[in-house]
Amino acid sequence: MAILIDKSKRVIVQGITGREGQARTRLMLDYGTHVVGGVTPGKAGIKVLGVPVFDNCQAAVEQLGGIDISVLFVPASLVKAAALEAIEAGIRLVVIVADRVPLWDALEIAAAAQTRGVHFVGPNTLGIASPGQGVVGMIGGRAESAREWFKPPLPGGTGVGVISRSGGMASSTAYYLGQAGVRISSIVHVGGDAVLGLRVPDVASLFQSDPATDAIALFGEIGGAQEEDLAALMAEGTITKPVIAYIGGKAARSGTRFSHAGAIIEGNTGTHAGKAAALRQAGAVVVDSFGSLPDAVVEVLRSRNSRSLMTDTERKAVWTSAITRIEPNTVAVRGHDIAGLMGHVSFGAAVYLILTGSKPDDRVGRLMDAILVSSIDHGCTPPSCLAARTVASTGASLSASVAAGVMAINRHHGGAIEDCARYLANLLKRALGEQKSIDEIAAAEVTRIKGEGDRISGFGHRIHTRDPRTGRLFELAAEAGLSGSPETHVGAARAVERAFAAIGKPLPINVDGAIGAILADLGLDPRVFNGIFMIARTPGLIAHVTEEQTRERPMRRIDPVNHAYDGPGG
Repeated sequence: MAILIDKSKRVIVQGITGREGQARTRLMLDYGTHVVGGVTPGKAGIKVLGVPVFDNCQAAVEQLGGIDISVLFVPASLVKAAALEAIEAGIRLVVIVADRVPLWDALEIAAAAQTRGVHFVGPNTLGIASPGQGVVGMIGGRAESAREWFKPPLPGGTGVGVISRSGGMASSTAYYLGQAGVRISSIVHVGGDAVLGLRVPDVASLFQSDPATDAIALFGEIGGAQEEDLAALMAEGTITKPVIAYIGGKAARSGTRFSHAGAIIEGNTGTHAGKAAALRQAGAVVVDSFGSLPDAVVEVLRSRNSRSLMTDTERKAVWTSAITRIEPNTVAVRGHDIAGLMGHVSFGAAVYLILTGSKPDDRVGRLMDAILVSSIDHGCTPPSCLAARTVASTGASLSASVAAGVMAINRHHGGAIEDCARYLANLLKRALGEQKSIDEIAAAEVTRIKGEGDRISGFGHRIHTRDPRTGRLFELAAEAGLSGSPETHVGAARAVERAFAAIGKPLPINVDGAIGAILADLGLDPRVFNGIFMIARTPGLIAHVTEEQTRERPMRRIDPVNHAYDGPGG
């Protein structure tokens, strides 16, 4: 888990067409944030970095469905209108990046948010980040640095939540904690203005409820009462997780502004001494120098035997993999002990596990087995088989011969699985966007294909009028819980079949199309579909290479068509 932002949150960017909006949208997309749209008045219909743009938030919500977060990259003078627009559209979290937002505008935004039960972060914030999950705003600067600096919790593990009143120190705090071997659950820069949305105690309460957060690291500042309010929550027992804090601005005197508008001492309130004393009295660890903060956090985590601490190997690693963990006498794949998997899960289930990170149930495992079996071989004529046998006839090694066959698997041989899945996904997207049934969309497609003489990957076959493998795969898919309803890829494939049958030109889905539709409905990434075909076909290639080198003479001329079968019947 994480607070405020995770992989599931749908994000829009207000001001996406501006220079800053485009640059930060790229950061968010590159990091993996689920940015689904943007808003710039008068720019509806264009795309920025592949993201559709709308005139206003309400139009974005109506076209895209529910939106969880809007991040505003608009000038301070336009912030009020943009934020109120997002709030009125029902968006639950608004992140306001701009500084110098007029005080009365911020107060009006706060009142509207309270009335609608909406949260906002900022103004004057660099945003929020949950390592390994998503970034909203500009924390980390670039996706590459954010990945390198901020170490996420292990699956099922914990990290430290970072709260900062300084934008630059939000990233710095998380960076130096990472260098000390500390994993980070989420980072929140609350903003630097006097009137804020989520304040330090609010964010601490979110971390308190987050099972992935084991402790809270705070970069506080002089001015205001946020740290004192946090101390009050700790004193009353609302915040029980350890708090380790540094308060900036120790040398500042009354009337001094420390960096920004929210960090100013007025009289005897908001002083460094008062904040440090309140936090210490409530049980927090308060360090006197920022450089001491990482060691203090590590000490607290060690006392708790926390999983938020990395091992020395993890801390020194220059890159990471989430696939396989090797330790003395232990091999774990996606967190599962491989010896424990052996004899208990099928090969198809293991393929699903290593590709997705999730162990399937028995029905899905059986379906994956069937997919692999269905493509294990399709005779001597496919390009992969001809390539493998031709290279084998030269006396090449098994590995070289099989590699030649695998290299022949590409866009036009085996690629129909991915192509068909993407085609069906596009039909489903059109049906949703045009508010039509999938049968109406399929009928229009058949008309277009007939008029243009186009072809559809995954439909029809040069040998089979009805592919014998397709029906069985769909039976097993139904047994695995895939409904085949109109909003699924299988449902879309069936709609295309019906549309062709309706014009008297049946074009059944073939095994590649069936596999593509099923894998898409299982939630697998289409980028691995060609690889699944390679996995399935490899045993067949090995058999062909071995037969070529044991039954045939070297360097023979291999006819791609004129051959006969002489194996067992059945």
